[in-house]
Amino acid sequence: MLRFFDTVAAVSTPRGKGGIAVIRISGPDTGAILKKVFRSAKDPVKHPRRACFGQIVEGETVLDEGLALFFPAPNSFTGEDVAELSCHGGALLTETVLAAVLAAGAFAAPAGEFTKRALLNGKITLSAAEALGSLLEANTTGQMTLARGGLSGKLSRAVGERFDRLTFLLADAYAKIDFPDEDLNTLSREEFTAALIEEKAKIDTLLDTYRTGHAVAEGLSTVICGPVNAGKSTLYNALVGRDAAIVTDVAGTTRDILCETVALGAVTLRLYDTAGLRETDDTVEGIGVERAKKAMDQAELILAVIDATAPFGRAEEAFLDSLADLPATVILLLNKCEKDLPIHERCFEKCKHVLRISAKGGDLSALRALVETLYLNDGISLGEDAVVANARQYAALKRCADGLAVAISSLQAGIPLDAACVDAELAVQALGEVDGRAVDETIIASIFSHFCVGK
Repeated sequence: MLRFFDTVAAVSTPRGKGGIAVIRISGPDTGAILKKVFRSAKDPVKHPRRACFGQIVEGETVLDEGLALFFPAPNSFTGEDVAELSCHGGALLTETVLAAVLAAGAFAAPAGEFTKRALLNGKITLSAAEALGSLLEANTTGQMTLARGGLSGKLSRAVGERFDRLTFLLADAYAKIDFPDEDLNTLSREEFTAALIEEKAKIDTLLDTYRTGHAVAEGLSTVICGPVNAGKSTLYNALVGRDAAIVTDVAGTTRDILCETVALGAVTLRLYDTAGLRETDDTVEGIGVERAKKAMDQAELILAVIDATAPFGRAEEAFLDSLADLPATVILLLNKCEKDLPIHERCFEKCKHVLRISAKGGDLSALRALVETLYLNDGISLGEDAVVANARQYAALKRCADGLAVAISSLQAGIPLDAACVDAELAVQALGEVDGRAVDETIIASIFSHFCVGK
């Protein structure tokens, strides 16, 4: 089992053939290992942070020529001695060089090990580590911008300020409890209550940013649905930006669910194209219809598509009725509006959000504007403001807000100060989980298991 003080190594560049590859080494034996596998006229350990050219070797065998960089602790990414060994990027050569490093005394690093060590050594906060993982996985410009903001410490600083303030308030309250006869300059019960109310309001403000953070970072589960031949697959292709779905005039062309992750403005959509909704005797199409209905039940956003050029009949009426009880936000899209067609009044009766579009024409600016209005908080800058970006952070902040709410209610009800402080203390512990001040090891392991090896 790998121990925290073991020296680890991994390939930090993508697997496969490339111009160069980088093997990263971190731990107390980094310098000694580097001396075994790298020969140079200039010792990189004695010349830290300077690229040294030399031979990469295994024993007396020269494997390649390359560069070595040495970063002494604590001024490195992980906070430990770190080396980066650059060789030519052939797949077999890279594995051979890594094998030489492991043979020299390093252990193979599991996924996320280097960033995990940076966290445990105080070089990075947990929210910043999560932002780094999101940056590596970013598929949209919005995700990349949000991750950079998190990596720069926006959320960490906002949470840290609240943590420090609440810790001070609790210390003040406990001083009043423990030394009731002393003439201490502590807050009165009313002042303490008011201060907790103020802090809860600031936590609530952070919680409100999750609507934006979720929509950008995690993405909205979005289902395109509607009667047959409404243009659902055409809309899907327009959003994806390529011919991902087959489009024909034959009713029931789409049988199974297609899925892509796409950007609509700053919002990320986990987009599903579904079979047309209708009664059918075709077994395969029937399975597709049932899957479409299940996807609609689980969606966060539904893009309901109707052919605006077709008569508004029973199928369209039944479709609109089926949308009424869905938990998702529904946007009704009247498609094929190459011309300004009238909208049937039943559309407005059944759906709050109705748009005319031409999926074939590809102009989805009105849809993009509406989705951003629905899911992005006004005034939030993804790269500049503190934004809650994932469900774990939100859950910890929500427990903090709930704990403060209980403490405030207790104080206002006249419950003894020490009893109210128990709930406030639980709130502070929950807040500490956001940035790793008080978080279970299994949660940390789960977070870093999603990182790539070498990061």
